[in-house]
Amino acid sequence: MRSALVIAATLSTVASAQTPSPTPPPPAADIYLTTLEVAAGRVQIGDAARVTDWKGYDNQPAFSPDGAALFYTSIREDGQADSYRYAIAEKTTTRVTSTPEGEFSPTVVPGGGALSVIRTEADGTQRLWRMPLGPGEPSLILKDVKPVGYHAWLDSRTLVLFVLGSPATLQLANATTGASEVVGSNPGRSLHRIPGTTRASFVDKSGVWTIRSLDPATKKTEPIVATLDGSEDYDWTPSGLLIMGQGSKLFAYRPGKDTTWRFVADLSGSGVRQITRLAVSPKGDRLAFVGAP
Repeated sequence: MRSALVIAATLSTVASAQTPSPTPPPPAADIYLTTLEVAAGRVQIGDAARVTDWKGYDNQPAFSPDGAALFYTSIREDGQADSYRYAIAEKTTTRVTSTPEGEFSPTVVPGGGALSVIRTEADGTQRLWRMPLGPGEPSLILKDVKPVGYHAWLDSRTLVLFVLGSPATLQLANATTGASEVVGSNPGRSLHRIPGTTRASFVDKSGVWTIRSLDPATKKTEPIVATLDGSEDYDWTPSGLLIMGQGSKLFAYRPGKDTTWRFVADLSGSGVRQITRLAVSPKGDRLAFVGAP
């Protein structure tokens, strides 16, 4: 006869299998802003100021085309992921979206007037949507591509995507036709257009994590530089310099000139630790990044 302890353990296991634990909320994070100056290959960083004050998830910063504001994702007391706008000069925050769905990675679409966001729909589907910044209704950008995790615009119709799966895939998509094509696997989440080119950059995680360039015309990729150990988030300055964080420190790398990452600054004195998502302003005069509180 089985003991009561064994039976109880079995029933507990069955109950756990039938009733999965709720998905934990994303880890707490805050967005910081600092000045950025690049001259003769040297990088100078100002004091880092925290621009979000919610005790929760503030992440995925992206500058407006004029550099006057930051768009970002915030999860607040209602547990809902929505887009917010931080006006830099005024130091004010405005809620941009308030929907039953969740919106992530707000990015101003080429030409302005709207944000592209990864929307978590009612059934859990993640697709790329257009959210007007003025009058108008949200609309799907890529109807048949899912589940989208991250995205970046290369021009007014071409996108590079991180699409979830086993493994995750790197895809090129056409916003006009809705078509997409797999061009790689095991990419990182940090996707960018390389300044002054039509190329995309991404982190290839299939071996040693390496930032690579992607030519959308030929679909060929080339290595740029291995990432810092344990880091995958980076961005480009307009002059073609790479900025990456590791812990509380920032580093820079100039393709074709540097042989390794160069130390820029340690921001631990500003209360920053574990730098992740980075965004350089269009003029290259500011840097936004996410840090663990």
